[in-house]
Amino acid sequence: MIPFSFERSQVLPITLEQAWDFFSNPLNLAKITPPEMKFRVTSLPVETTYAGQIITYTVRPLMGVTVNWTTEITHVDAPRFFVDEQRFGPYRFWHHQHRFREVAGGVEVGDQVHYLFHQDYFARLINRVLVAPRLKKIFDYRSNVLKELFEK
Repeated sequence: MIPFSFERSQVLPITLEQAWDFFSNPLNLAKITPPEMKFRVTSLPVETTYAGQIITYTVRPLMGVTVNWTTEITHVDAPRFFVDEQRFGPYRFWHHQHRFREVAGGVEVGDQVHYLFHQDYFARLINRVLVAPRLKKIFDYRSNVLKELFEK
């Protein structure tokens, strides 16, 4: 099966270094995740992302069910790019690219997510009805919080 994908970008009026400092700190993810998801980092706090880093979380992605999620930072090209991949969690496959690029007015923050479910049956329906709208809502929330944080 071909993975589903989700992309989003946003320009923030900050420097490349500021973007990297914020987004590469795993502890900041809780600040930009909707509160109803009860996102919490459970691994030891590390403020800098590095290749090979394992990060564990608890999160309520859908319907209030708490799940454990383990990701590995697989690629880092500071301050322009890093990738997190799920090792254990709610998806069969999760690959999330974070890109940062200087543009007029600041930095374009880009996200590209590829994902698959554990079951292929009804995957398109599940994605269309549940997951894609939820990802949109999460990234809409994130966009609004980032505007509040950085567009002052």
